[in-house]
Amino acid sequence: MLTNIRIVLVCTTHPGNIGAVARAMKTMGLTRLTLVAPEKYPSVEATARASGADDVLAQAQIVGSLDEALAGCHLVLGASARQRTIAWPQVDARACAALAVNASATEEVAVVFGREQSGLTNDELERCHYLVHIPANPDFSSLNIAAAVQVITYEIMMANLQVQPVADSGDEELVPWATADEMEQFYEHLWQTVIDIGFVDPAKPRLLARRLRRLFNRARLDKNEFNMLRGILAAAQAGSVKR
Repeated sequence: MLTNIRIVLVCTTHPGNIGAVARAMKTMGLTRLTLVAPEKYPSVEATARASGADDVLAQAQIVGSLDEALAGCHLVLGASARQRTIAWPQVDARACAALAVNASATEEVAVVFGREQSGLTNDELERCHYLVHIPANPDFSSLNIAAAVQVITYEIMMANLQVQPVADSGDEELVPWATADEMEQFYEHLWQTVIDIGFVDPAKPRLLARRLRRLFNRARLDKNEFNMLRGILAAAQAGSVKR
């Protein structure tokens, strides 16, 4: 099950942190590391800090964007120490692990970590179903990225040890969730539709786009719901053209 969970690091600036993350992952049984536009990698320092987790580094996937990193993922959890202006569904590390392990039985899962100094941007967070917050001393709450990965991967390992197989009722076929890349297509289609039907002025979008993302991220669409809504959007666009 843990092979369906990938750890994603966005724009890591210090190569030593990449090695330390690889070590943290391997000690907890995770092996899939994805690096989004790392500032300096490969690196001798990363290998040294990995302390034997060279295999995790060797098979790490290096991509140019977060969209590429999340391709095929059904559940995305974004780690962030900062609270946001718009409330986002939030879980702690333990709840994050439970969600990840349960989903990984049948789906691809990503846990995303941002830049060392500034974390994830709001645009990047919008691609996540949940914000993951690690409770810490309010007077000194900053965790090194490798330490944050260690906390969450430890909880993932513990949740995996406790998981019980779920019996299949056989009543109906399970429908897979829409993937992160499919949801990006949906959001582009949705936004274009609300413009086409005159619901929003694209010059004054305010926070509508972000609130729509939050709504559908919270709901999570399966493939049937995804296709149904895409059809409704297409019909709404066609109706606006006829008028």
